Amino acid sequence: SDVECGEDLEKLNVAAFERCHKLERIVLPLKDNVIENGAFRYCPNLATVDLVGGIHHTAASLHMESWRNEMKDEINRINQVLLNIDDARGKGPAIQQWLSSVVQRVEHYKAEHRVVLKEVTTLLELA
Repeated sequence: SDVECGEDLEKLNVAAFERCHKLERIVLPLKDNVIENGAFRYCPNLATVDLVGGIHHTAASLHMESWRNEMKDEINRINQVLLNIDDARGKGPAIQQWLSSVVQRVEHYKAEHRVVLKEVTTLLELA
């Protein structure tokens, strides 16, 4: 089964989906620290995590093709990682680590984008 959480989700508490053997896919907002450890313990069939909101549009809009490709790869990476996780330990820590990584990359590319825009603005002013 699938669970879709909205962008307004603040926290998935410990054991929120513990032993939910039918859970195969979850959609989460891109937020740091939204998942507490143990939220997905003993969810052996959880294999897909997707992100709700405009992150896919943001990634597709990145200035450089290499940035777009890196973001796309990072967004999709979690679904490969989940296949190799010991279910007794729980998948929550890996999902939370991935969410944090995606947030950090988005912030990094926003900063890089601002630098490029500033450079272009300066060039236009000099022209």
